[in-house]
Amino acid sequence: MDYAVPGLAEADVADTPLSQFSKWLAEAQAAEVPEPNAMSLATCGPDGPQVRVVLAKDVDPYGVTFYTNLDSVKAQDLAQDSRAAAVFAWLAQYRQVRVRGPVVPLGRQVAASYFATRPRGAQIGAWASPQSQVIASREDLVERITEAEQRFPEDVPVPLPERWGGYRIKPTVVEFWQGQPSRLHDRIRFESLQAEARLDDASAWGLERLAP
Repeated sequence: MDYAVPGLAEADVADTPLSQFSKWLAEAQAAEVPEPNAMSLATCGPDGPQVRVVLAKDVDPYGVTFYTNLDSVKAQDLAQDSRAAAVFAWLAQYRQVRVRGPVVPLGRQVAASYFATRPRGAQIGAWASPQSQVIASREDLVERITEAEQRFPEDVPVPLPERWGGYRIKPTVVEFWQGQPSRLHDRIRFESLQAEARLDDASAWGLERLAP
């Protein structure tokens, strides 16, 4: 692969991680990249490191937000080690964005507000699926869904399950990677200069180039 695309020069990088991420995300959306908000999320627990693809539901000045079953493996990992790393990969544009930092749980009210905006099928699924647990069969899952649908008829709002919520990655490092010819890829890294650095605060971040 020749990566014959424009590079990423320091002079062209936005002054904050959030601005640069928003620019690249908008370009991925304009290019109709499938699931541009998908990210590979890595956690570490008693069984060692694990990674899976999840959807980032918000990237704002405070961090990267995602939601999950609170009994899931990722939630159990975060209960033991509240740090995570994630990668957004927009392969059609030869780009990736890497973030890492501590993770904090979101409040129940925030989770409930988001849950209310989900499609009803996804809400029912959140009640029916014991995420990450062994189940007997696909039929068993379908039966659980049927039970949840009977519990919450169409005219009844589906409430937030007790064991469902959200997390926010609060990045201390954000790296922008742009593929380039001869494997001389551009890697520009923002690193926080202070605790609780907002992603939209230029004074809170240092900028440096990494060797590919």
